[in-house]
Amino acid sequence: MFAADLFTLPAFVAYLGLGILYFVAFLVTYIWITPQREMALISAGNLAAAISLAGAAIGFVLPLASAIAHSVSLLDLALWGAVAWAVQLATHGVLRLIVRDLRGKIEANMCSVALFVAVVATCVGALNAAAMTY
Repeated sequence: MFAADLFTLPAFVAYLGLGILYFVAFLVTYIWITPQREMALISAGNLAAAISLAGAAIGFVLPLASAIAHSVSLLDLALWGAVAWAVQLATHGVLRLIVRDLRGKIEANMCSVALFVAVVATCVGALNAAAMTY
């Protein structure tokens, strides 16, 4: 019985591997496109930078997890993962337009702004995940 359960192990490894690859690549891209230096700020104890980055990460992972759960192939996962990526980056772009001087507020450790940004990113991610189920 245990051997039969291991039959799906290669698929598990492939989907998990692609999911982790997309997650790391998204974080690198997100950190690269934002004007503030999140990792340096986080290392210096800036909670706002950590909150903002965490919201973007969760907002990306929610639809990515949905894509993993519902995709029929690795190519399908890759395509829906790219959609999740694009939606989350677009969300950040809109937030930069809505929140005046987002960079300065994150650098000034304004946690209220960071929490708002994180909540919006997470909510959009949840909606994106739900939309992917159809």
